Amino acid sequence: MLLRVIGERVVTKLRSKLYTNTLRQDAEFFDANRVGDLISRLGSDSVIVGKSITQNVSDGLRSLVSGIAGFSAMIWISPTLTMVLVYAAPFLGTASFIYGKVIRKLSREMQKNIGTMTKIAEERLGNVKTTQAFVGERQEAARYHKQVKKVFDIGKKQGLMDARFFSTTGWMGNMTIVAMLWFGGDAVRNGFMTPGDMTTFMFYTFFAGQSLFGLSQFWSELMKGVGAADRLFELQDRRTTIPPTKGVPVKSAHGIIKFDNVRFAYPTRPAVNIFNGLNFEIPSGSNVCIVGPSGGGKSTVSSLLLRFYNPTSGSISINGTDITKMNAKALRRRIGMVGQEPVLFSGTVAENIAYGRPSATRSEIIQAAQKANCSFISDFPDGLETQVGPRGAQLSGGQKQRIAIARALLKDPDILILDEATSALDAESETLVNSALAALLKGRSTTISIAHRLSTIKRSDTIIVLSSDGTVAEIGPYTELSADPKSAFSQLMEWQMSGGEIPTTTPSHVVDSRVAELEDLEDEFAGERPEEQFEEEEEETLHEDEKPREDEKPRK
Repeated sequence: MLLRVIGERVVTKLRSKLYTNTLRQDAEFFDANRVGDLISRLGSDSVIVGKSITQNVSDGLRSLVSGIAGFSAMIWISPTLTMVLVYAAPFLGTASFIYGKVIRKLSREMQKNIGTMTKIAEERLGNVKTTQAFVGERQEAARYHKQVKKVFDIGKKQGLMDARFFSTTGWMGNMTIVAMLWFGGDAVRNGFMTPGDMTTFMFYTFFAGQSLFGLSQFWSELMKGVGAADRLFELQDRRTTIPPTKGVPVKSAHGIIKFDNVRFAYPTRPAVNIFNGLNFEIPSGSNVCIVGPSGGGKSTVSSLLLRFYNPTSGSISINGTDITKMNAKALRRRIGMVGQEPVLFSGTVAENIAYGRPSATRSEIIQAAQKANCSFISDFPDGLETQVGPRGAQLSGGQKQRIAIARALLKDPDILILDEATSALDAESETLVNSALAALLKGRSTTISIAHRLSTIKRSDTIIVLSSDGTVAEIGPYTELSADPKSAFSQLMEWQMSGGEIPTTTPSHVVDSRVAELEDLEDEFAGERPEEQFEEEEEETLHEDEKPREDEKPRK
């Protein structure tokens, strides 16, 4: 009972420490490790380790004590016969060592694949509407079944390994008993032992044998626990590359924001540079809009400012202080962020608005909601106490965005980052929210907007245009950049308004060459794979229950 309580307490502390340490990891860690795998480590891996600490340790200690008592009695009765069992110990030890090494590896592999299985389920069930919209239930079920099959195969290997180990040790135990009976019978015939001593000795032999079998089972479960523990300690021992609590305290984030020759590539894609010498300044209290082509690094600017990542080279400073020398948590407290896809947590509307400031009063929450034009809250029966559901599933995209804006405003940040923050709002709501933001934040906060909408771009003081090569193409006010038809901004707007077609500013010979290449590819492709072949292959790949009925088949 005492061991059980101690073990449960150890597992509880282990889980809490693991979760806390996971939350402290940087963005690089979460880019490389999927949430489903981390959940598996905190869940099933912890259960296996907990079982090893509680039940297995208790059973192992009991078997150890029983075995010592049995062997002591055997030595007291006949040291010579006991040596027969000692001779078998090296073979048993070698088998146990090999088995432990293999089972530990299999256990780690098993937990890794269970983590992958959990990851698949978490990702797919979390986006089940997309799966259903594209009628992908069958392929997702097949994907999950394939991973389940991998887990089954590893489990089968573990079962076969267990069978080999326990059958081998059992056979060795039986042979040892036969040898003892042989030598014991000879000792009785020669008068070295009485029949009673022989009977008592064999009784203790079975007693010690059961203890050895119990120790074998303990060793088996212990190695499985060690395999699972490897994954836990790997998570526990990892040190983040951006310590969240180390650095210079940040009392204010007011001041000029300067990107000085910044170069950056995501740690998971080190060969692909996002920025190649990025240089710009954002005056304190200004309203700046960052625009550029898709994949040009607009959202990466906000990730670097929030210190989710550090630049590969160059520096980012606020009011002359390099942010890599700042306390990351303290810096983030001074920055408000409204993402492109606003994230809400299970709970009430009020809890989500106050997420950045749990100590906020009711009146402050209401004021923030009003500033963000969250008038829809009054239509809910429970008002601010309305449950938003997992990931805000009970709310529309526009409602989630306005709650996210209210959450950012409640922080009263020195820097406000709006990453397509009004993309899910209608024109009227966008106008109201932008007007409120402009009036509230003018001169108080530095606002950095990442936008494609012309209405948002026009309201900014300065536009920073990023190019596809990871540098700044140009900087200037809207009136100046839009007045020049040859400016990068004008070409970008023309490209967006034309629906992504090649801009008219692209040289004609480049357009002609691209069209010629496409025509050559089309002729080659059509020559190799005629249209009739595509139709035949498509019809052959249809599943029986998906084939059209005879009356639905197209006429030839």
